[in-house]
Parts: sequence; C-alpha cells; structure tokens
Amino acid sequence: MTHTSRRTLLTAGASTIGLALAGCLTDSAGERTPDEPIPATTATMYKGPNCRCCDSYGEHLDASLETNLETVVADDLTAVKDDRGIDADLRSCHTVELDGYLVEGHVPAATVATLLEDEPEIAGIALPGMPSGSPGMGGEKRGTWQVYELRSGDEPAVYAEL
Repeated sequence: MTHTSRRTLLTAGASTIGLALAGCLTDSAGERTPDEPIPATTATMYKGPNCRCCDSYGEHLDASLETNLETVVADDLTAVKDDRGIDADLRSCHTVELDGYLVEGHVPAATVATLLEDEPEIAGIALPGMPSGSPGMGGEKRGTWQVYELRSGDEPAVYAEL
C-alpha cells in the first residue's frame, strides 16, 4: 500500500492549478505577450506633420517590432493612401507598411503580429477612424472594433473583431 504525504498532495495540487492558470495569461482575444516581438523586417509609418496620436501609435508598434519603425512625415497623406488603394471609408490618420502589408490606423500590435504570422492574400488591414481606447488614442474602449481586410476592388471584409 502506498502512502502519499499531505505535502506531496498539496504540491501536486498547486502545480495543477498553476498549469491551468498558465493558459489564461493571455487576454480573451488571444493577444501576444509583450516579450514576443513582431517578426517584421521593414516597417515604415506615413503620418501628417502635427499628429500626436500617430506618434503615440508609432511608439506602441515600434515597441513590439523586431526592426525599427521608420517614420515619414507626408505633406500629402491623402496621396499616400490613394497611391496604396486604401478606400476612403477605411482610412485613419496614419498608414504603416511592413513586410509588404499595409496597416491603416490604430490597429493593436497583436493584430498586426497575427497578420504577419498568417500571411493572408490581402493588401493589409485597417481600423477606420480613431477609436477611443485604441493604441495611441486616449480614453476607454467602447464597443467592438472591426478591423477590415484591405483588398483591391473588393468590398471590405472583417478581418478581426476586437
């Protein structure tokens, strides 16, 4: 007959609880942990000359990238978006190009990471406008954000709901 000490049972129970909780350390959307860099090799953000939220978003994204985010101040940001085929309804205050994809607006870094990992056959993704609580914007998040796929000539489809 095998006898198990109380200490052994408590240690086993604590280990089981610890392992169960380890799977719950990401948020409900499956966000990446901050120590996992986004594996981009090139990253350029195009922004207007006086936009502070763009600077804040740039800091948010740059902190998550393996490479450095280059910032280009564009005198005609509309032309940058037009040249890249970004529909007017999907636009925000800045556009990022990274590893062949476009990221329009205040898209969370974890969603950008998912885009690069999944490598879908789209031009990029967009979070239209400047939603309160999004990276680089102040305030509280309200409601669900819809991040759209950027596709040439197609109606925008939802890429992710956050």
